[in-house]
Amino acid sequence: MTAVTRLVTHADLDVSATGARQMSVLVRLEAVLADGRSLVLLNDRGWSSSGPADIRARISVEDIERTARMVVGPDEPFDGKTDEQMAADHWSSLASILGRQGVDVDAQELERLPHDVVLSERLRAWIA
Repeated sequence: MTAVTRLVTHADLDVSATGARQMSVLVRLEAVLADGRSLVLLNDRGWSSSGPADIRARISVEDIERTARMVVGPDEPFDGKTDEQMAADHWSSLASILGRQGVDVDAQELERLPHDVVLSERLRAWIA
């Protein structure tokens, strides 16, 4: 059985929804396995930011990395759940996704893994 070694969130500019006053970013969360493979965990996340015409100058790589980690979860509490319950549900869900792909991993183990954010060249060029 191959172990999960880290999580990687890939962030890319959504060109169709980005303009002079708005930036839209799409993100994909993957688990990187010890054998070198990557398995997609989430591919339906992203965000948009709007502001003045110089929005590019107001957004940093660090801002994008921080927001990317936030949008791939865990989500904010709702329906009376605590932060801890939301986190447990989130990590259990990701472990279940990996289980369906043949990788047996503990939810708490996933939570402790390093989590890198990789910005696409297109996104880096846009904010430069």
